[in-house]
Amino acid sequence: MASSSTVKPIFFFLVFIPFHFPVLSSKPKAPTPSAWPLQFHSVLFMNNSGTLQKVDLWYDWPNGRNFNIIQNQLGKLSYDLEWDNGTSFIYTLDSNKECRVLHFHVGVLRPNWLDGANYLGQEQKDGFLCNVWEKVDFIWYYEDVITKRPVYWAFYTGYTAHVMTFEVGAVLEDSEWQAPLHCFMEAEEKRKRDVKFGSLGRIGRRLGKLMRGVSGASMAL
Repeated sequence: MASSSTVKPIFFFLVFIPFHFPVLSSKPKAPTPSAWPLQFHSVLFMNNSGTLQKVDLWYDWPNGRNFNIIQNQLGKLSYDLEWDNGTSFIYTLDSNKECRVLHFHVGVLRPNWLDGANYLGQEQKDGFLCNVWEKVDFIWYYEDVITKRPVYWAFYTGYTAHVMTFEVGAVLEDSEWQAPLHCFMEAEEKRKRDVKFGSLGRIGRRLGKLMRGVSGASMAL
């Protein structure tokens, strides 16, 4: 009897000892930028050190093509047609019939080209509260917190883009993707020469180079 009476208080004491487990606090996970829709149309207002442009951007990933229709302020209307095989046509449809055919080893940006971007926090831009990411010290990308639509892009050169419209699923008719005949009349050596082209094309192609293989391969500057 004596042994059982001594055990009970010990048991009672052990049962009612309060146990305090540490609560592990974790830093909130940074948001990730939305992948681009497979097809969309966007109107952009671009500013390149005071040179203004209105750009109609048609993105068509399933068909491996991207199209920038560029209206310079009170100036030339030009077309920048890019294919995923690395061929680009930069041309006009006016009486001058200008055209440059360029060849690159990179093609159209992947929809997930922003994977791995560095999250910088939130910032008001153009009246929208945006999540902001930076990619390889080349582009700063602003996305609306609520709708997840892009709002603003800034390139390391100071070139900026204000996104005016963003139509998910919009597709340009196939007939509009055909480069004009005068683009195919250049000699092969002329088509492959190292040419100096417009800011939008230069940025787009360097961006393409930076984002090449983003879904698995490492990126090189």
